[in-house]
Amino acid sequence: MAGENVVSTIKSWIGGLSSIALSLVGLSIILQVLFAGNVVFVPMDVIGNIQSLVTSLGSAGLVGLITVGVIYWIFKND
Repeated sequence: MAGENVVSTIKSWIGGLSSIALSLVGLSIILQVLFAGNVVFVPMDVIGNIQSLVTSLGSAGLVGLITVGVIYWIFKND
């Protein structure tokens, strides 16, 4: 059916975009480690943002643990 084709197309686009985004995050982390945070074309502190996210989830207790589980489930289910 036409509706299923549209949904599968959108799902594949979202999967491709999230794959590209995760690759860019990995590249940003590697560049920040290699160049000590002085990367011109990465205008944000990716490592600092990840640290603050982990800190805020860690201080949230059970809610933070549930949030990590939901995020893992979203990325695990393609």
